[in-house]
Amino acid sequence: MPGASAAQQYGDQARLRRDADAITALGVTGVQARLVTSDGRNLTATSGVADLTTRRQVSSNGYFRIASVTKAFVATVILQLAGDGRLSLDDTVERWLPGVVSGNGNDGRAITIRQLLQHTSGIHDDYPDYTSAEDFYQHRYDTYTPEQIVARAMRHRPDFRPGTDWRYSNTGYVLLGMVIQRVTGHPWHEEVRDRIVRPLGLKHTFWPGTSPTLPRPHASSYQRFKPGEPLVDVTEQVGPFAGGEAGLVSTTADLNRFFGALLGGRLLPPAQLAQMKQTIPVSKEFEPLMPGARDGLGLFSRPLSCGGVYWGHEGGDSGWISAAGVTADGRRSVTVSMSGTIADSTDDVLRITRAESKLVDDALCSTPNADGKTD
Repeated sequence: MPGASAAQQYGDQARLRRDADAITALGVTGVQARLVTSDGRNLTATSGVADLTTRRQVSSNGYFRIASVTKAFVATVILQLAGDGRLSLDDTVERWLPGVVSGNGNDGRAITIRQLLQHTSGIHDDYPDYTSAEDFYQHRYDTYTPEQIVARAMRHRPDFRPGTDWRYSNTGYVLLGMVIQRVTGHPWHEEVRDRIVRPLGLKHTFWPGTSPTLPRPHASSYQRFKPGEPLVDVTEQVGPFAGGEAGLVSTTADLNRFFGALLGGRLLPPAQLAQMKQTIPVSKEFEPLMPGARDGLGLFSRPLSCGGVYWGHEGGDSGWISAAGVTADGRRSVTVSMSGTIADSTDDVLRITRAESKLVDDALCSTPNADGKTD
């Protein structure tokens, strides 16, 4: 019914705008969100400002660093290679990267590719991070090779025996990028480009390499390194991710298209998509950030308030937080990007992540009633 469709669109748009405003009310500088409905409509909402000095408006299709959302792209390439028979998820890390994971109790012979994908390898994370404004200004153009990042982790004993627990590991996905290069002869980001970005027409998704700037339009991002200190504009940086796994830049429209295609079965054979969706619980320490989350292979599932689950990933780095979610059939998707996420305490972080989760849940749960109203 045309009336029902118009009413639903109005309700979806109003809800998206309301939830974006709720996030900026918590102190986030700027928010952009985009919902793709089951019938292919794009609805957008923005809130806050893109720059604290000029007070310019947030773009509804601005570029942003997607940080760990990149893990879903890396995992997709690994599963494509498994589907092609070029590797097995049960291959050991040692099989492809001999001698790389060793020392201090670390043993690549005991860790599988599946465990890297699902954060059950036990490899300790020692990822470079900025500790102060001075540290940021001194090191924001530094880069690290994947080998250097892995070597940092190897200075530590494992957090647990492989396969016996769960702990989020950026280093595990750096290793997966190295596996992709060993198997294909090409860097992970080139395989992502050729296997995902170009086939799907993701014209605004790319790996920036060592460039510290973002294309226009983009919002500025801010960080306060300690409570009470001034805000620091952290928009311009290379960061340690240039040589690691979490390096893609994208837009809300492109991420919605990617996750819709992934869950819609257009990127993986059914067997590999089914493996990607085999989940385990996350740790008790991680669960407050993503209540009800279960971890698959490069994807998290989260319960929906209207029943069932959605799939997606989140990412955060230097004042940026992004989250993408898609219904199980891939037909309805939403992506939100927050810039200038200023959190001075754990409670601040929890409030912001809850508001972000509410936006995703509201966007994916909206369905028309018989009278044309929306839930």
